[in-house]
Amino acid sequence: MDNPVSPRDAGRPGPRRRDRHGRGMRGPVAPPQVPLAASRGEVFADLVQDSVERLERRWPQLADIDFLVLDVPRPAAAGEAWNDEAVPLGGTVPSRDGRRGRVVVYRRPVEIRTKGRDERALLVHEVVVEQVAELLGLTPETVDPRYGED
Repeated sequence: MDNPVSPRDAGRPGPRRRDRHGRGMRGPVAPPQVPLAASRGEVFADLVQDSVERLERRWPQLADIDFLVLDVPRPAAAGEAWNDEAVPLGGTVPSRDGRRGRVVVYRRPVEIRTKGRDERALLVHEVVVEQVAELLGLTPETVDPRYGED
């Protein structure tokens, strides 16, 4: 037989284009636009952003404040003593020296204290309102008239 094409060498594997069952390579579990693909941190940051947008309609000066999400509060500095109070859910850093004011919401302490998404969204909004009120020197009821309502 004069076959110009020689059979492929069985000892040398060729490039792998499909899995061994011939179904192709696996893709992601869910497309990126589906909520399943969002991490817990991203979902939490979206809750904070929703709360901020809700407040910015009433308080346009919030555009000059940075809102951050951190996983946990930083431990006390070397010279500071720990207190027996509960773990903070949020904090503020006032503006100074040309730096913008900051509101920080701590993700893990909020998640631990809530059971579902709706309850978490309510607590996130309360924390944001309290921190904004502290930063602006107002009461939480002034910042959001619905503060404290269930």
